[in-house]
Amino acid sequence: MFSYVPPIDDYRFLLTQVLRFDAAMAETGQAVDADLAVAVLEEAGRMCADRLHPLNRHGDEEGSRLVDGSVITPAGFADAWRDFVAAGWASMSADPAHGGQGLPFILQLWLDEMLSATNLSFGLFPGLTRGACEAIAAHADDALKSVYLPRMVNGEWTGAMALTESGAGTDLALLKTRAVPQGDGSFAVTGQKIFISSGDHDFGGNIVHLVLARLPDAPAGVKGISLFLVPKYLPDADGEFTMRNGMSVGALEKKMGIHAQPTCVMNYDEATGWLVGAPNRGLAAMFTMMNAERLMVGIQGLGVAGAAYQQAAGYAKERLQGRSADGARGPVAIIDHADVRRMLLNIRAFVEAGRALGGWTALQLDRAHHHPDAAERAKADALVALLTPVVKAAFTDFGFDSAVQAQQVFGGHGYIREWGMEQYVRDARIAQIYEGTNGVQAMDLVGRKLAMAGGAVVDGYFDLIAADVDAAGAIDIAIKTRAALALLRTTTASLQGAHGDAAGAAAVDYLRLFALVSMGWMWTRMAVAAQGDDVLHAGKRIVADFFAQRMLPQAQSLAVSIAAGEASIMALGADCF
Repeated sequence: MFSYVPPIDDYRFLLTQVLRFDAAMAETGQAVDADLAVAVLEEAGRMCADRLHPLNRHGDEEGSRLVDGSVITPAGFADAWRDFVAAGWASMSADPAHGGQGLPFILQLWLDEMLSATNLSFGLFPGLTRGACEAIAAHADDALKSVYLPRMVNGEWTGAMALTESGAGTDLALLKTRAVPQGDGSFAVTGQKIFISSGDHDFGGNIVHLVLARLPDAPAGVKGISLFLVPKYLPDADGEFTMRNGMSVGALEKKMGIHAQPTCVMNYDEATGWLVGAPNRGLAAMFTMMNAERLMVGIQGLGVAGAAYQQAAGYAKERLQGRSADGARGPVAIIDHADVRRMLLNIRAFVEAGRALGGWTALQLDRAHHHPDAAERAKADALVALLTPVVKAAFTDFGFDSAVQAQQVFGGHGYIREWGMEQYVRDARIAQIYEGTNGVQAMDLVGRKLAMAGGAVVDGYFDLIAADVDAAGAIDIAIKTRAALALLRTTTASLQGAHGDAAGAAAVDYLRLFALVSMGWMWTRMAVAAQGDDVLHAGKRIVADFFAQRMLPQAQSLAVSIAAGEASIMALGADCF
């Protein structure tokens, strides 16, 4: 296996030449410039490459274990967590009011990319903790915030999200866990949750679970769900968190991938918890965490794809097989073969456009939090909401496809453990499933996000794309993105107000079409910026042409499929399957 190389040159290019980072920071009043941002990313990259990447394969092989009711993570993980926390990475983008560093979210997002590229199982610990902190900060009362946020932000304590039950996955209306008032402001939480990532570990410190449950008088359905903060340890008489709460790990899930990540069955037996937010409004509070996690999961797909690309490109330049196309030379490195190049370029075209689109979305999140104009904050927040299901679903779909193509470059060597490619495939698969399956994300885009502000949000987003591709003139990527955008506008208009089977039949194809146009926009911006003669700029222009000619044409077939409607999907009776 080749060493991981952090994509610092690409980050620098995007910050300084494509995303106008310094201007964005000046507009939002954040005292960070591109030089500082690159320096932070360089340090983060060294940590990921030197500390976490060497643990990845070992963590997969050893896995987390349940011993006497406690989770033991693979050797080296607990020490790596302590080093990660000591270096300040856990608090990088958190609010300074709670002890965070307050750095721009774009740096957090790209740190998440490198974490996912080097050790996806490890990266879930800080990611879930950060999401829990956001939910607590947005919805908990001041007393809970003051106790829990400082120690979660600095990494002394970690967080987990407990939604899913064996009978209630996507349909949370079926949730049965209950919470009974105890008369002192706390509640006794009882029930079982499954698929709880980071539910327990051996890093030390508290583990703070955010648990969905029903109050005794709660109405039926999703309108009767509340959110509770349930810590592993409770304070003793001296205020020290040493008393074990009534919660335990019933089992560790046996999974296809992310073996080092403890995915727990959690039992809550009258565990003490505190209400977060208003009674029966838990779903709204939990979605604060889930939306943050969905962006993170999308970046997991991007990170795995980038890491798999590095391995496959390195192998392709060294592996000698076959003769050159003209038969004059042989054996040649397989990078000379057109089909190998096709696979590598498919991956690279996604990774570099995804990195740019993720960065642009992160800057909108910074605008939503920091812009001095309330109207601009609201506009940016709406754009993030629109793009969240796209980033989550498209990045993880393309990410899994990229891992499979990178494995294919290795041939038989990609299927055996030696090169590590089969781990990328196994690990990447979960990202398409958790935090809301990709089909659910597509339905969210079509059923909810297109209708925001009567369609004004999506129309405004399309106008941003149009302005850049029109300004780019007659370069190929701009011409083809402009045509694909016209298809997307027409298709969007046809789906406005769609519901039921009509929406369900179109949703996944529509989200992919939306993502392709968005990536074409990013490639247009990158091609316009890359006017130099250096290797990086020349490579950008070439890969932009590849995306325009080999990937963006999928927009036409997707539009045709969407226009076909639901008839052929729904015609076959259930008994015939």
